[in-house]
Amino acid sequence: MRRVTEWLMPPVPLGRVAALRTCVYLFVIADITIFTGWVRNRTAVPPELYEPLRIGRILPLPAPTAAVVTTVFWVLLVSALVAATGRAPRLLGWTVAALYLEWLVIVFSYGKVDHDRFALLVALLTLPTVGRARHGDSTRSVRGGWSLRVTQLAVVATYFLAAWAKLRYGGIEWLTGATLTRAVVRRGAEWTELLTDVPGLLIAAQFGIVAFELASPLVFVLRKRARYVAISGFYLFHLVTFAAISISFLPHQVAMLSFLPIERVRPVRWLRRRVAGGRARSGQRDAAPEPDSAPSPLGS
Repeated sequence: MRRVTEWLMPPVPLGRVAALRTCVYLFVIADITIFTGWVRNRTAVPPELYEPLRIGRILPLPAPTAAVVTTVFWVLLVSALVAATGRAPRLLGWTVAALYLEWLVIVFSYGKVDHDRFALLVALLTLPTVGRARHGDSTRSVRGGWSLRVTQLAVVATYFLAAWAKLRYGGIEWLTGATLTRAVVRRGAEWTELLTDVPGLLIAAQFGIVAFELASPLVFVLRKRARYVAISGFYLFHLVTFAAISISFLPHQVAMLSFLPIERVRPVRWLRRRVAGGRARSGQRDAAPEPDSAPSPLGS
């Protein structure tokens, strides 16, 4: 039991929590303004097209009128923007988590439910439990470790359960059928048309996708360096998928940062050093004395 607890709550630098928190909240802003910003115009469609998810019926959440959607949008936007700076991590963190959940219920109650936001939502629901965390802080926290670990579990569960769903609903025919072929024909890039000319290639790719998803839990038994290589492979998989059939899975990839030592990447500090270095070099040039003129051979 103790080993399980230690595994679920590994001490991690608070700087890593702060970095993930900033990335997650900034993505929330990008999501509601760019990727799912269409929700603000969806209130003009007939109300019978809105069929709330089960959670929207249980709570129950309000119907997405123009006033509700506008209020949720602006409060969520401002809260996420301030939360990204690290201020009021619990109050603003819970606020962002609750409002983003409501936003997703509205988004997914019009007929299509994406599973790429599951791990991101888990991160939003657990990061407020950590409390204050500053960028660059090397202090280790088991609360932070728990938040990152359950986010990692959600990332892996997304892969594993996706494979389970394929086999449960599609059966073995999903592996041997024309799933990828249809995707390439419908939304593939120009270069992907070459893939359909190779017999059996896309079938093999389908077997490879399911094998990858079923094997994803093995990432937890890998050593640190091998685990980083595996996560890089995860990112490469999504890059190829986006390049081939324009499926980005971007929110999932943001949550996947929980596997990486992102506290080492500090762009603000790097920018400050660059600015300070540029000012120092400029000051040295301004302060440099001008060379003395050579004396005239004829004297004064």
